[in-house]
Amino acid sequence: MGNDGVTGSRLAGRVAQTAKEALALRGHVTAVDVITGLRWSYLRNIDTWRQGRTDSLERVTAVDAAKMADAMAILREWALARGLTPGESAYVSGGRDRRPLRFTIDGDEELERVFRVHWFSPELSEARRRQLTEKETRPPDLTVVVPLEPWACAGCGETGPHHIMEDDQPHCLTCADMDHLVFLPAGNAALSRRAKKESVLSAVVVQYNRRRKRFERRGILVEDEALARAEEQCLADEEVRLRRRERDRLRREVGDVEFQAALAEEIRRLFPGCPEERAEAIALHAGLRGSGRVGRTAAARVFDERAVTLAVVASVRHLDTDYDRLLMAGVPRREARDRIRDRIDQVLTRWRD
Repeated sequence: MGNDGVTGSRLAGRVAQTAKEALALRGHVTAVDVITGLRWSYLRNIDTWRQGRTDSLERVTAVDAAKMADAMAILREWALARGLTPGESAYVSGGRDRRPLRFTIDGDEELERVFRVHWFSPELSEARRRQLTEKETRPPDLTVVVPLEPWACAGCGETGPHHIMEDDQPHCLTCADMDHLVFLPAGNAALSRRAKKESVLSAVVVQYNRRRKRFERRGILVEDEALARAEEQCLADEEVRLRRRERDRLRREVGDVEFQAALAEEIRRLFPGCPEERAEAIALHAGLRGSGRVGRTAAARVFDERAVTLAVVASVRHLDTDYDRLLMAGVPRREARDRIRDRIDQVLTRWRD
């Protein structure tokens, strides 16, 4: 009984931290936020589910429906204690059939409804909550996949460069009545956005990247006439869009500077013995836009103590220990980290004092 209590307490803490980060980042919390935040499932699995390539989210999650439901009960208790507002959203497949997505294998409607609940910040206006709800309930783009393995169409038995899911089976674009669309590669955001807007029927084309372990966008399929109209529109206002991009770039740079300054201040608060220039260097390195480092995580953006500490530890590991030399000498990464752990603790203790 005691162990169950400890396990439940740990889960409650993890759910609360995940929900806090999602709320700070987007103003609302969903079941998917919690499931991915707990590392029970990954974004590539969520993509597979949304594409209609699996019968339920439970099928690509490391825990069963009962454990997922436990997390949702904790989320509900946490949300109500903070005055969050509930709202229900629909989840629809990105496949050709647009079928409702299931969270659980059994598909019990009462439990499914629990997973569809989103919790909104009380600080959001009614209009903003309505906007977010509409966004979540809007059917996703049709998703066409560039397969990595040999495949056969469930309709005609043929194969091809793309397929789209229908009735849990892959179908070629001819059988899906989409073979009249033309492919527009990714790379020109304005052209893609306008071509999609002009096209009555369109689809996003994705391919799984094994190295990065995620689906990546390769382009879109649109009607030929829609692409021609979009190209004309882009030619007409190219200079205006160039000026706008430059203004946006400058705004992002200012935002990064402000974030890095705040991160440096938080580092000095947690580690008052850390030299000022070192704290600024850590913040600059960890908070670099697009770096993927810990300083760019959702936790760091709300200055979670653990995330900030990890950024400091990473700096100490590389600059104040023999870690890099050990790696160059062929020492396995885990063994190298074991060897330098005491040195890291010494530096952190000194900086904390």
